[in-house]
Amino acid sequence: MRIPYRFYILTAICLTISFGLGAQEKKVIEIPYSGFLTYDEENYPGAKIFTRDDSQQVHIVHGSIDLWCDKAIHYDTEKFIEAYGNVKMIEGDTITMTSKYIEYSGKSLLAYASGEVVLKDPNSTVTSDTLYFDRAKQQAYYRTGGKVVKDSSGTITSRIGRYYMNQKKYQFVTDVVLVNEEATVKSNFFDFYSDTGHAYLYGPSTITTKESVTYCEKGFYDTKTKIGYAIKKARIDYDNRTVEGDSLYFDNTKSFASATNNITVTDTVNNSIIKGHYAEVFKEKDSVFITKRALAISVQEKDSIYIHGDTLMVTGKPEKRITRAFRNVKIYKSDLSGKADSIHFNQQTGLMQLINISRSGTNDAFSTKRKPILWNIENQMTGDTIHLISNTKTEKLDSLIVFNNAFIISKDTLSDDGYNQIKGLRLVGLFNEENTLHQVNINKNAESIFYTRNEKQELIGIDKAKSGSIYMLFSEGDIEEYTRLNQIDGSLFPESKYPERDKRLKDFDWREEERPKSVDDLFKDDPPLNLPKIKGLDDYVPQEDFFDDAMLERMEKADSEAKTKEDEDPKASRRLPQHVKDQQKAKDSLKNKTGK
Repeated sequence: MRIPYRFYILTAICLTISFGLGAQEKKVIEIPYSGFLTYDEENYPGAKIFTRDDSQQVHIVHGSIDLWCDKAIHYDTEKFIEAYGNVKMIEGDTITMTSKYIEYSGKSLLAYASGEVVLKDPNSTVTSDTLYFDRAKQQAYYRTGGKVVKDSSGTITSRIGRYYMNQKKYQFVTDVVLVNEEATVKSNFFDFYSDTGHAYLYGPSTITTKESVTYCEKGFYDTKTKIGYAIKKARIDYDNRTVEGDSLYFDNTKSFASATNNITVTDTVNNSIIKGHYAEVFKEKDSVFITKRALAISVQEKDSIYIHGDTLMVTGKPEKRITRAFRNVKIYKSDLSGKADSIHFNQQTGLMQLINISRSGTNDAFSTKRKPILWNIENQMTGDTIHLISNTKTEKLDSLIVFNNAFIISKDTLSDDGYNQIKGLRLVGLFNEENTLHQVNINKNAESIFYTRNEKQELIGIDKAKSGSIYMLFSEGDIEEYTRLNQIDGSLFPESKYPERDKRLKDFDWREEERPKSVDDLFKDDPPLNLPKIKGLDDYVPQEDFFDDAMLERMEKADSEAKTKEDEDPKASRRLPQHVKDQQKAKDSLKNKTGK
């Protein structure tokens, strides 16, 4: 039977009045407008069927919501609506939901929408194939895939999504992807606040921009300012550098990052690594600043070089990288070690400069102690400045130059207190294929003391001389051959007749106790390290069940009040996911058995 809408309006007014007299607290479902009213007891027992006419859609009101559709089935007893065709639901002045189909329970206050669902509020837009909207909790929920669009923050897709409308907060779970013009963010667990654009990432997560890829398993990202921080396995990959640390701060508008505690910066082009506990990286300037037990490692095929100082700076394009180390700098290699006030290393030219601090006087004790020093096998070399030159292709040491006050010392291993010594204005040394000092030239004002031995290593005497220059060849750390040019004087004394006071050349300073003999030795003079405690982010709080006990109680109450037939599914709870229904049945079964 089909009844014109004019007859229905009169009927609806009467129903509204009768319900309104005794149900002030539970507002009735009202039908302000419908084109036609029909009944179909066979298919929709106890329901009224409303359809639109040519002028407008069916209009339904319940409390603060208005709903429009082409067709509505109203189960009056259950206070339940099924709405079909171009459905629109408006909650107050802020929330609008459109879809092809909506089910709504006026008792449980739960709406279920399907078919091209779009939910909008002033802050964002949610789209999904199916969506639950709980008016009581002011929450929306999808579990079969959805998308959220938030102005400049971008578009977020996920398998599961939940919107806490009062908090303007989203919680996304599984295959979460945020995309905007500047970045793509991927995560397993993602909390997002639509009013601020703040995002919190949990589980394996990445933030990808044109300049970098940031990885973490706990992090924060401001989608408006493009600033964030990452902890727990935090890493940032730039074009030619990877930054890792316990905590990373990054500003993607400046391509800047800083890191705290247990930092590793890997140069993927030049195969080098720097470590420390505080670092700053400027990608646009191709620079890294690092301190707190800073360590630079030049990775080589057979034998890496380690440089440690209070502060390290690495600057320049990959092909022109320069490493600078400042204050109490030490270097270590299995066959070479050294100390200096500062070091300057140019990877393009292979030149490493060990530089002394500037002093008013060159002979004060502090200045002498801080003079650059190198140890190679058994030889100690000092001077005002030392240059080490490496072959950039083979990565092997090629030569060294000691400028001003050059002094080379090696201990005579067969005597208790004997030292071979050579000093002069300048020293030039050449290394062999094994990175061992093979040839040395001392130029200008050369002085020397040698412990001369025969083939049986018996001491012949102590040779002391002055000359214009000295040329020497080494073999396995020992002097194999030496030649003096423009010799001024020289004498060979038996050890017993050699004056004790003459066994040391002026400015002799044997510093073997300072020699780093391992990587760990580079840090032995450092003060105790106290790392700051990183507060970081709170641990992830999993979503509480959308279909929680309070909602299930509302549904159970609505179903019991409806008094549906035993062979009919209760309407208020019929859209519950199967796993929730199974859990509810298990609880009811246990309750019946225990009586609790």
